[in-house]
Amino acid sequence: MGDQPLHANLAAGRWQTLTLAEQLGNIGSDVGRAIRAKEQDNDVRLQGALDRALELFDLTVTDERWRGPRRREISRAREVVCDFLVGENDYASTAESLDAYFFAFAMAARRDR
Repeated sequence: MGDQPLHANLAAGRWQTLTLAEQLGNIGSDVGRAIRAKEQDNDVRLQGALDRALELFDLTVTDERWRGPRRREISRAREVVCDFLVGENDYASTAESLDAYFFAFAMAARRDR
């Protein structure tokens, strides 16, 4: 990733106004795009979507509201996504398991509006 944030508006502070479910639901959108790009062997789209997802993960991990177990889960989710998309898949994740994980947050965010 470059010096400029990919999500400039969110990096400027808007991200911290979202709930954890909203944050993870949004991350899941980029993770889903990365998964589809990987399935289509489109390395350019994969890298772009992964970069965006990682930026959002990093904004979430540094959100002071999510300390302790929440921060550990967010960090582990980031690790699992990287392992699946560009690693050896040591966690034996599937596209379906990652989609399901993030979809639950997207649904919770929609329900809580």
